[in-house]
Amino acid sequence: MLNPNLDEIQLTKGEYERYSRHLILPQVGLEGQKRLKAASVLCIGSGGLGSPLLLYLAAAGIGRLGLVDFDVVDNSNLQRQVIHGTSWVGKPKIESAKNRILELNPDCQVDLYDDLLSSENALEFMEPYDIVVDGTDNFPTRYLVNDACVLLNKPNVYGSIFGFEGQATVFNYQGGPNYRDLYPEPPPPGMVPSCAEGGVLGILPGIIGVIQATETVKIILGQGTTLSGRLLLYDALNMKFRELKLRPNPERPVIEKLIDYDQFCGVTKAKEEEAKRLKEMQEMTVKELKQLLDSGANDFVLLDVRNPNEYEIAKLPGSVLVPLSDIENGAGVEKVRELVNGHRLIAHCKFGSRSAKALGILKEAGIEGINVKGGIDAWSKEIDPAVPQY
Repeated sequence: MLNPNLDEIQLTKGEYERYSRHLILPQVGLEGQKRLKAASVLCIGSGGLGSPLLLYLAAAGIGRLGLVDFDVVDNSNLQRQVIHGTSWVGKPKIESAKNRILELNPDCQVDLYDDLLSSENALEFMEPYDIVVDGTDNFPTRYLVNDACVLLNKPNVYGSIFGFEGQATVFNYQGGPNYRDLYPEPPPPGMVPSCAEGGVLGILPGIIGVIQATETVKIILGQGTTLSGRLLLYDALNMKFRELKLRPNPERPVIEKLIDYDQFCGVTKAKEEEAKRLKEMQEMTVKELKQLLDSGANDFVLLDVRNPNEYEIAKLPGSVLVPLSDIENGAGVEKVRELVNGHRLIAHCKFGSRSAKALGILKEAGIEGINVKGGIDAWSKEIDPAVPQY
């Protein structure tokens, strides 16, 4: 529990009315509401997880909220990032979030950090706040948030989502475990797809984000039992919650400073290897592909390595579907070999990365190919806007 000087905190008449349902709860009461007003919380990310937790923390009466995000609102965000609206598409997320927070609770102080969280600024951004809430979607930033919280001795309220599943816990609280006890080593880059590639149920971050908000409020109030030492797993498809016990690892390396987290997670090396692979790989633009298709040439096979459900959304003329997963397990390699049969191979996916990976596997099997730069997303933007972007 945090220990502010409550004698300096007073509620206005309007706040007594606003928080009346809190004030009559014995676990909150006047003292608890003053604690909420005195508290400060920094939210890393104002996307899927940040949206519901920021709204509920503001509604609960948290006195000061900090937002770290450098992204802009995109149409594809609106399916799950409920703090943003259509009128804010193309504008900074933190400005959109602040606007909505102040509409909900004009008494809340909202600090904006329009920057990418890094080893250079993390300690500076986090130091003024009581609690840090992690609403990020990548491993380097999660390790960074964790290590900075350990160095500053601040609770880290964690959540993550993918597909139909989510998880939440509290790290670095009252001697409990931290993120490195759950993930001592990061997974190889690309092993866990992003939401943009793998998808996510729009409702899911609402559930996990609200759990994060709940844990944050409980820490401030000093009430209940937090998720520290417990990893809560949520399966939306089967509507099940499970728990895994987490304990501090006595052999865990001591965190003494912030490091290069892209390098630690293998991202730097993976980018270098991808750049090298792309340099060695033949590429064509979507404009060049359009010219080839318009020419009527029939000496090539246009391979689509996306998932079947993506193929149903949008497809290029004459493309043949062989999912990357089939190519990775070997079955698709032979199918591609049969399709090519002396023809040129041209491969594409949504953005170009999966098709590049597929071509790398096929090359090892003796099948050379050309990658379509930017994939079907670039086709929609540059060639045919009627092809849906998703």
